[in-house]
Amino acid sequence: MGPELVQSTNEAIQKIKARMQAVQSRQKSYVYMRWKYLEFDVGDKVFLKVTAMNGILRFEKKEKLSPHFVETFEILERIGPVAYRWALPPSLTVVHDMFYVLMLRKYVTDSSHIVNCETLGINEN
Repeated sequence: MGPELVQSTNEAIQKIKARMQAVQSRQKSYVYMRWKYLEFDVGDKVFLKVTAMNGILRFEKKEKLSPHFVETFEILERIGPVAYRWALPPSLTVVHDMFYVLMLRKYVTDSSHIVNCETLGINEN
């Protein structure tokens, strides 16, 4: 019961590891075929993707709704292949100024995105 059981168990473990490795490499190949590499240049405007997690600072939460993206920010420098440092306003000084590339979304400048507050009619009711 001793050495034969250990040997058969080790062989079964090796088979399971080989199968798991094959499945994992197949799944990776599926992901990498659809992968988009995001790169930003210094001076680009980007949105910050906000995730709803307990204990994390929430940006402008209104009742039960919170935005998916926070306002646009300008990239100051590239720190590594996937990290950027950017300019934050004084109201967000408690937020870390470096973010992983997948948390950012490129902002395409469009004049229709800008709303002039003076042209809006505001009722006092």
